[in-house]
Amino acid sequence: MTTMTILEAVTNALDYEMSRDDRVLCLGEDVGLNGGVFRATQGLTEKFGEERCFDTPLSECGIIGTAIGMAMYGLRPVPEIQFMDFIYPAFDQIVSEAAKMRYRSGGEYTCPMVIRTPYGGGIRGGLYHSQSGEAYFAHTAGLKVVIPSTPHDAKGLLIASIQDPDPVLFMEPKALYRAIKGEVPEGEYTVDLSTLRTVREGRDVTIYCYGAMVPVVEKAAQQAKEQRGIDCLVIDLRTLLPLDEEGVIEAAKQTGRVVVVHEAPRFCGYGAEISAIIAENCIEYMEAPVKRVTGFDTPFPNTLEHHYLPDDRRVLDAIEAVYDF
Repeated sequence: MTTMTILEAVTNALDYEMSRDDRVLCLGEDVGLNGGVFRATQGLTEKFGEERCFDTPLSECGIIGTAIGMAMYGLRPVPEIQFMDFIYPAFDQIVSEAAKMRYRSGGEYTCPMVIRTPYGGGIRGGLYHSQSGEAYFAHTAGLKVVIPSTPHDAKGLLIASIQDPDPVLFMEPKALYRAIKGEVPEGEYTVDLSTLRTVREGRDVTIYCYGAMVPVVEKAAQQAKEQRGIDCLVIDLRTLLPLDEEGVIEAAKQTGRVVVVHEAPRFCGYGAEISAIIAENCIEYMEAPVKRVTGFDTPFPNTLEHHYLPDDRRVLDAIEAVYDF
């Protein structure tokens, strides 16, 4: 075991897969000698050469379109979109081309590629460097959407994504890049896609979260225990698409009280899908309505970032609301 940050775990996973499989390559804006804006690809160009880790023009549509062509011709590209806020010029390539390739070809062609992109707030990036767009892509059949929250999962999920035969959107919570450390196994291991992670056991309230909201929820759950004796079952969703729906349903049935937390806006956010799944499958088990704690339905603010992002106080209020209902 080695202690790593999430950022180091991402780099380690890329290094391992590029060493193991010469079909794996990285491309994107500044990912070469500069190592990317967050240094996630630092050292890879020096180790593997400019043919395996290289800079591209500032064109997200071109980056993803090029990677799709590479994937269809047998490579395993890992394109980086520098900030998720700038992924939308490539939206058509991702949604209409990469995600549809297996279906439109009757299984003759697949598109094995992993689109890495930092997302979310927490670094005072303002409205153009802080957005959380997971709900747009979780609506896309044929695409996988993965979000790690620990160094262990960052490496294991990224390796599993690179080895997957279909396209994966790998969203990295940049607020956690260097904020937390954890033990990471050396060498190869994978974390299965479409699996939940139980962060904390509990019998009173189930809380679903992912990405940078996981440590926020952990803090609130600890406060709920200390202040009110409320035991919270905390679930890290990890893979938003495909989702482990059976795991979600089982966790809701265990407590009958549910809170869903994400930093994206509330309206049509990913929490709405979790709420619908629970309403359709667990209504007879529920002791209270589902409560969502989310960002607000506004553009992401700069100076008011600390008010926009869910914090432990807002999560604790939701825990108490469903517990006392």
